[in-house]
Amino acid sequence: MILQRQSVPVLDVDATPLTVPELTGVLNRFVAEGTTRTVVGHNLHSVTLCHSDPAFRAFYDQSDVVLIDGAPVLMLWARGSGARQGGGPVMDYRLGSTDWIPALADVEGLERIAVIGAGPEANSQAVARLAALVPQARVAGLPGEGWNEELEDSAVTWLAEFRPQLVLVGLGMPLQEQVLTRRLATLPPAVYCAVGGAIEQIAGIQKLAPRWLGRLGLEWAWRLVLHPRRVAYRVFGEPWLLAGLLIRRRLQPGR
Repeated sequence: MILQRQSVPVLDVDATPLTVPELTGVLNRFVAEGTTRTVVGHNLHSVTLCHSDPAFRAFYDQSDVVLIDGAPVLMLWARGSGARQGGGPVMDYRLGSTDWIPALADVEGLERIAVIGAGPEANSQAVARLAALVPQARVAGLPGEGWNEELEDSAVTWLAEFRPQLVLVGLGMPLQEQVLTRRLATLPPAVYCAVGGAIEQIAGIQKLAPRWLGRLGLEWAWRLVLHPRRVAYRVFGEPWLLAGLLIRRRLQPGR
């Protein structure tokens, strides 16, 4: 089942905007069904990849939930949709992974959570934090540092043995999407969530921006100050790449 998609004007992508309580309701249903589902999120980086990598776009198109994670995406969706009139503040529909992961405690029947990604220390600390946040669930982790084919095979075997109901895959974008594209058909039924750097954030190794800053759409500035080398291209270079990709798409025959 794919939830009803909504168009994000200008960016030429679709999303399934949800608030935290709405997403919790969806996860309740997914866990109860016990089938394979995928949850991803859209920011400018994912939108750029959608327009430059057909396999990445196909994965997003086939995902069950495409959250909005990024102020520019949110603002363009709100402008095109009328901000879901009567549906609450617009910023409630901006869901980064760390916004909704604490609400997993409200997901009924969730008893096994797997955490894949980050280094051994961050993974272990994230597992401990999640075990405290979701006390009814058994939480286990597998570090993803130095990801390669051997580690990927080990992860598949580990998941088959653990049989989680929900998996947080934090290998960074687009690696996590590539892994799920390759392996999803052979993995045990679960809700697979692509969460990027959220594992380090949950562990407390990567500092989160104050929520008031995020609600102003200025979280990028916080990341730029803390990690200038890692974030500078995303902030100053990638928007120009995306603009070029969108212009080229508009000029394609038949569009």
